[in-house]
Amino acid sequence: MGLIFALLYAPILVLVIYSFNESGELGSFSRFSFYWYKQIFRNKRAFESLKNSLFLAVTSSALATVIGTFAALGLDRMRRRHLRNIIMSVTNIPMMNPDIVTGVSMMLFFVATASIIGLGSPLGRITMLIAHTTFNIPYVILSVRPRFLQMDRSLTEAALDLGCTPARAFFKVELPFITPGIVSGLIMGFTLSLDDFVISHFVSSPDFQTLPLYIYNQTAHQVKFSMYALSTLIILSILLLLLIINFAGAFGENNNKNKIRKESRG
Repeated sequence: MGLIFALLYAPILVLVIYSFNESGELGSFSRFSFYWYKQIFRNKRAFESLKNSLFLAVTSSALATVIGTFAALGLDRMRRRHLRNIIMSVTNIPMMNPDIVTGVSMMLFFVATASIIGLGSPLGRITMLIAHTTFNIPYVILSVRPRFLQMDRSLTEAALDLGCTPARAFFKVELPFITPGIVSGLIMGFTLSLDDFVISHFVSSPDFQTLPLYIYNQTAHQVKFSMYALSTLIILSILLLLLIINFAGAFGENNNKNKIRKESRG
């Protein structure tokens, strides 16, 4: 276990340590300094790329969550098993395809569509949004559909018998039950979009660059120590987010236990 953890985290530890190296050399550690952090905070292109990544991740995950949730609902209502299995197999293609195949195929599709319509430069913000939404949808379906399978059908039938319309029964009965799956799909879509490089590389344009693309362009020929600082900030942000999620989950679990104890005593 120690060897495994060393292989996993030693490179990250080295990256964090050398992000504070003022000399900017890997051969020696001259002096502890925040010089490279000051450089990255002065870099407007880095913050512009971060803003583009956050916009793309939030928008694409939200669109994919809405589309994927209603797709899972449609699959749940579908009575023909063979047709449902075929649609599920087709939906899972973006997950099974290598990213480079998906990226190249989307690029060719966008270029061909633009040439037919007569657009000048087809690649950019809109094409990246479409591409990220497309590869996020299967993950949302994969998260939401099991919740439909676990749900007690008699609850929906009871709501319909009590006068609810199908839409009202969905929002009052089914939606609260599948909400954990929706949230899980939303978070997964957000992280996949924020982390994606290969597909973004093929459908992007020079005027719209995400953070992974910016980091790649900065480290393609020579690694700059400002990228060490940027990577350290990303690692710390992810660590902080994980701690908040874990503490929030533990806090909610303790509240539920205390509530059950009070009810049992009462």
